Amino acid sequence: METLWTFAKAFVVGGLICDVGQALILHTKLTNARILVIFVVSGALLTGLGLYKPLVDFAGAGATVPLTGFGYSLAMGAIEAVNRYGWIGAFSGGVARAAAGVTAAVVFGLANALLFTPKAKR
Repeated sequence: METLWTFAKAFVVGGLICDVGQALILHTKLTNARILVIFVVSGALLTGLGLYKPLVDFAGAGATVPLTGFGYSLAMGAIEAVNRYGWIGAFSGGVARAAAGVTAAVVFGLANALLFTPKAKR
């Protein structure tokens, strides 16, 4: 039963984060790229303010998989590196912590581009 509760929390929190993104797409004139940046920056800012970590502790993947989770990962990496190496860690910690996710995105994006033919939107 505990596993079911874990999945439910992740689903609800992740769904609510995605609902916010969908609302921004439908009800504003923001481009998808700007919404992406807003989500990543808001995840980093909320992490820096200590507000996102409790959400991650509660919802797990529901909070770390959406784009706000990427901002969280960057910020946590920078915070950990600053604590370990001093201020210079602010420049390298986020990149080091998020490197695996960025690499996976590039590899799967390349595979997608090679395997499928894109079509223009109408």
